[in-house]
Amino acid sequence: MQPLEQLPIPLLEWYRDNARTLPWREEPTPYHVWVSEIMLQQTRVAAVLDYYTRFMAELPDVAALAAVPEQRLMKLWQGLGYYSRARNLQAAARQIMEEHGGVFPTQYDQVRALKGVGDYTAGAICSIALGQPVPAVDGNVLRVVTRINGDERDILAQSTKRAIADQLRPIIPLHAPGIFTQAMMELGATVCLPNGAPQCHRCPARDFCVAKAQDSWGRIPVKSPKRPRRVEERTVWLLFHQGRVALRQRPAKGLLAGLWEFPNALHGQQPQEWEGDMPAGTFSGVARHIFSHVEWHLTARRVHLASEQLPQGWVWCTWRELKDIYAVPSAFDGVLDGVKEEIGP
Repeated sequence: MQPLEQLPIPLLEWYRDNARTLPWREEPTPYHVWVSEIMLQQTRVAAVLDYYTRFMAELPDVAALAAVPEQRLMKLWQGLGYYSRARNLQAAARQIMEEHGGVFPTQYDQVRALKGVGDYTAGAICSIALGQPVPAVDGNVLRVVTRINGDERDILAQSTKRAIADQLRPIIPLHAPGIFTQAMMELGATVCLPNGAPQCHRCPARDFCVAKAQDSWGRIPVKSPKRPRRVEERTVWLLFHQGRVALRQRPAKGLLAGLWEFPNALHGQQPQEWEGDMPAGTFSGVARHIFSHVEWHLTARRVHLASEQLPQGWVWCTWRELKDIYAVPSAFDGVLDGVKEEIGP
């Protein structure tokens, strides 16, 4: 018997005793599982909990998600990052309304065809919410399986992901596919950890895990090296007039598409929309934000304008509007203290 084939029974027993209580597990409908899985992509569980609760309170079903104005959707998502995920959620909700009469599809191929839904998310929805024995292979599952098998193939390669899905398919318990999927995720998130030593003494696979036996967990899973991030030094202008701060909307495509931001530009440059020389202002602090492929180093400058005239498309907003209406990405959280000192409550 191969190591992975020994996993299902001890894994399900372990999960029965160790599963965390999470809101999307309380009522695992396709909609709840879908939204939670999209939120959890590249985001920690602890960071998602409050967002999920607020999101479900305001958008409890597919119809509500399809109908919500985009600016409100972005505000609900503010701080979670990777905002294209929210736009894809709404696009898929509208797809469900138009193509499936507002009823969440139940066939894997139909779920997989929804905007923004890949193999993993489709597998999670179909196994957890619909009870279908299909694999869901995310980073946690890749780490667990490659360590148990002692597999040193590159987990970023699609061929490796497909091979691991093929290995999982025949061992998924037909009576509990959703529990198996959640247990695999849970094991990777809480025991077979990505950073630091795995907690092998708590692992249901400790007696047959190749990486534990060979002490090779430090090099497994294997990932091809990432390209280095580009660093951008940027100036951020905090423009104030009569208790309001200026915002501009980012382009509809690209990084942070369609969100609102404080006017900014690369050091030595200025916003293209601004006519004449941008006022220098006074120093208001520095901040840093890391995206997947670029790193922003921000230097904020405070400016008090005598006129309320702004370039076309820019707006003045109060502190309350900044908190309740305009979706400003967390990239600018580090400069918010300067805004709060000027116009905050």
